[in-house]
Amino acid sequence: MSKVQCDIVSAEESLYSGEIDMLVVVGSQGDLGVSYGHSALLTDLKPGPIRLLNGDDEEIYYISGGFLEAQPSKITVLADTALRADDLDEAAALEAQQAAEKAIQNQSAELDYTLAAAELAAAAAQLRTIRQIRQKLGK
Repeated sequence: MSKVQCDIVSAEESLYSGEIDMLVVVGSQGDLGVSYGHSALLTDLKPGPIRLLNGDDEEIYYISGGFLEAQPSKITVLADTALRADDLDEAAALEAQQAAEKAIQNQSAELDYTLAAAELAAAAAQLRTIRQIRQKLGK
């Protein structure tokens, strides 16, 4: 299998740059796999995990959203915020999820529903990423 150059960058830093076999990410229309030779594509990304596959090896990152540009020999992920999945804090994600759910249920006049919904989606995506890592590691 041919390798494809992949770069994952956020406003804060460049998280990954190297050759991979395949990238799997959550796009606006669902899960998306990109490998060498993929047709040109530009799509927005939902909060969630990014999986980089290289033979039997797999690296997982978390993004809070962003864009993916695919060319036949290069993939670029421009993330709003990106973290190595190992850096995610499960307790903080659970706390954020509970706080967002409580804010939505409260329905006070001061509630910014859009902000609470976005925070809930981000926390759920972080927890989903953590669970994927645990499945991979058999924990």
